[in-house]
Amino acid sequence: MIKVGKYKLESRLIVGTGKYENFDIMQKAHEASGADCITVAIRRVNLDDPKENMLNYIDTKKFKLLPNTAGCFTADEAIRTAHLAREACNTDLIKMEVIGDKKTLLPDNEETLKATKVLVDEGFTVLPYTTDDIVFAQKLEKAGAAAVMPLGSQIGSGQGIMNPVNIKLLLEQANVPIIVDAGVGIASDVSVAFELGADGVLLNTAIAGAKDAIKMAEAMKLAARAGRLAFEAGRIPKKLYATASSPMQGLL
Repeated sequence: MIKVGKYKLESRLIVGTGKYENFDIMQKAHEASGADCITVAIRRVNLDDPKENMLNYIDTKKFKLLPNTAGCFTADEAIRTAHLAREACNTDLIKMEVIGDKKTLLPDNEETLKATKVLVDEGFTVLPYTTDDIVFAQKLEKAGAAAVMPLGSQIGSGQGIMNPVNIKLLLEQANVPIIVDAGVGIASDVSVAFELGADGVLLNTAIAGAKDAIKMAEAMKLAARAGRLAFEAGRIPKKLYATASSPMQGLL
């Protein structure tokens, strides 16, 4: 369980809605993932057509909605989208995403911080997407972010956790949940994030873009559980030389 602001999420895995072949596969993948929170790019939702409105294919009795501001390039755009999301999804949860570069889809930290401050003041529960910058994460936390969501690698790249050291440092200093967002490619990437101590992982493309999205969703669920259990169990220290598995004392 993870607590984000006033919300409790039973699963530490958050999954998305984009890029699925159809809504039926999306629904089955959501179930297989074990997640209880679904993120939705509100600017890409067709609210006027019941058949194309993906919100109609998400059971809000089972899943909390986490609308996001994907596709926004300024704080003002993101703030407007957040207000639309609150009305459309009936929630004050918002994943704050302000993109600064169209090619890399890396976030604009300055605009992200600006939007976070405004929306926190307006009563939103803000989860900002950001780089793995330790100092900037502290600024977002100070601004009232309910969680900080550093990227593992570029959105949709499938490269996994490119800088585990920075993620570890973020976790050591944070007083709010750290949810690794973006870049997951395979189940082992999820395990790595949780083995580092991440409070949660958000992913979409790795499931939706897999040859079998439903199987991959289940794999992600199992990886999340294994990674978290490993973190809680505590790994053995790394050593330069071998250590015998059985004690040497008492051998004849």
